[in-house]
Amino acid sequence: MPAETVRTGAAPAADGRRSADDAPAGPAAGTHPGRVVAVLAVAAVAVLILFLTLGALDALDLILPLRAGRVAAMVVVGVAIAVSTVLFQTVTENRILTPAIMGFDSLYALIQTAAVFFLGATTVNGLAPTGRFAVEVAAMLVFSTALFRWIFGGPRRSLHLVVLVGIVFGVLFRSLATFLQRVIDPNEYLTVADRLFASFSAPDPTLLLVCTAVVALVCAWAWTRRRDLDVLALGRAHAVALGVDHRRLTMAVLLVSALLVSVSTALVGPITFFGLLVANLAYQVAGTHRHAYVLPVAALLAVITLVGGQAVLEHVFGLDTVLSVVIEFLGGLVFIVLLVRGGTR
Repeated sequence: MPAETVRTGAAPAADGRRSADDAPAGPAAGTHPGRVVAVLAVAAVAVLILFLTLGALDALDLILPLRAGRVAAMVVVGVAIAVSTVLFQTVTENRILTPAIMGFDSLYALIQTAAVFFLGATTVNGLAPTGRFAVEVAAMLVFSTALFRWIFGGPRRSLHLVVLVGIVFGVLFRSLATFLQRVIDPNEYLTVADRLFASFSAPDPTLLLVCTAVVALVCAWAWTRRRDLDVLALGRAHAVALGVDHRRLTMAVLLVSALLVSVSTALVGPITFFGLLVANLAYQVAGTHRHAYVLPVAALLAVITLVGGQAVLEHVFGLDTVLSVVIEFLGGLVFIVLLVRGGTR
């Protein structure tokens, strides 16, 4: 194996498959990745300050606490989705996959729909946020842990089979949710529809604190294993040859990715294509595939995109729309472009 490949990490091709001869490319190619991280960090701080203070200087004491909670939610969710997507793409060796493909969003939609269908919208709206959060996170973690241990923990240990079974379960969950939504009372369906779009308005402080702690711990773990993740991205054969416990590290990455997606989805709702958008943009901007740079670049891009996008929607266009709708649209376009580029090679 070429020494240069080991040092820089394998570069994924546009069709999603990583190959050793796919050199990092992009507008930042040739620029030291550390400078890219520093520039993005300054930009992220500027965007945060702009969002907190724009149009609120006359009543900063009143408006600042309200906006601070929303900003904190966007930062935590953005970092969680960005890091989980980069980690998931590392173990699957594919840049068009995100943890959402494992059926987390569909399971979340099924939980919301089933709760309103069996308990009623009034009862569901009266439940404590911490109780709903605990049930949703527990359901998604139990599902993902059982799936990973069943497929990847068995003798076959096939990641492709894990992804395929996850897609099948996602279709099953989505079909069940759609069936319940068609037979539910139309007035109660409005409650379900409202919960199926990500919203950063008025997050619960207790849940936000829990999510912040979880995301911080997972990010710290990923940072300590960044060199092993570089080796893991080379593929199973190379990772085993270089002394990395491929099975154990892959299982750990899958579980922490599931944990990040579960807490972020339970906090604000599902955002399907956001991770795909920021992760692929991070590879281009960083100009390298070393996790020491890709992880912080992806996290900073996620913060800039979420907070900056919300600020533009509210203060420039004067729109009161949900930012996740715009993100899903752009992320979907990126997904199509990646598929088309892969198909032309």
